[in-house]
Amino acid sequence: MERPAWAPRSIDISVPSVSRIYDFYLGGSHNFEVDREAARRAMEFMPGLPKIMQANRAFMRRAVRYAVDQGVTQFLDIGSGIPTFGNVHEVAQAASPGARVVYVDHDPVAVAHSQAVLEGNAHADVAAADLLKPQDILTSPQVDRLLDLDRPVALLLVAILHFVEDADDPYAAVAQLSDALAPGSMLVLTHASYEGIPLTAERAGGAVDVYKDIRNPLIMRSRDEIAQFFEGYDMVEPGLVPMPHWRPDTAPEDEDPYAFSGFAGVGRTA
Repeated sequence: MERPAWAPRSIDISVPSVSRIYDFYLGGSHNFEVDREAARRAMEFMPGLPKIMQANRAFMRRAVRYAVDQGVTQFLDIGSGIPTFGNVHEVAQAASPGARVVYVDHDPVAVAHSQAVLEGNAHADVAAADLLKPQDILTSPQVDRLLDLDRPVALLLVAILHFVEDADDPYAAVAQLSDALAPGSMLVLTHASYEGIPLTAERAGGAVDVYKDIRNPLIMRSRDEIAQFFEGYDMVEPGLVPMPHWRPDTAPEDEDPYAFSGFAGVGRTA
């Protein structure tokens, strides 16, 4: 397999990557055949996966605009993935030119591409770090340079927590990050769930098994389990809901049925 110029030498291009699979679902070009093969296998069971990812991105953009409207202009986007159209810094800085954004990812491809996209942008940067090591994120040079943790920050955890198994205690990681943020900060979150998917759980489970096969288990939590991530936050209306129902720009009934898979929500600390 020929290695493209944009792929860091350190990565194994024979192993599927969640962030590159996500890039494929969104119509991006920074993925390999091994990623596309895994994506197509998952789509055999759940053909609406690209619609779910598009709904994730649309929610994220609405939530970022909402945060800016509420006076929050600092963003910490963990598990940010490979840059694609309508990234956090583009949306935030269009609404507030001085908005500051730190992206965080542990995928070398995502980090390398983020660095290229952000070159020359003094108010945005990317850190190579892992959600499960919150202190590495909070003490990173990028956070130190760009974010004032004594002022409100919007913490974005969009389509990442469902890749963290219970044994790794994602609740503790989110709590540690939240505890470091100033009053008035926000948590912006989406999470996969069997609830809302227009398929039987058995059928959807076939797609989940594909992720297990590539050693990136997809953890389908219930709405109540997802709500626990918001401990310490006051939920912003309309609460924890299917993505198209969160402050929609267009009529939710016009959305593809797959867009209602899983949940999205925004919380704010007092």
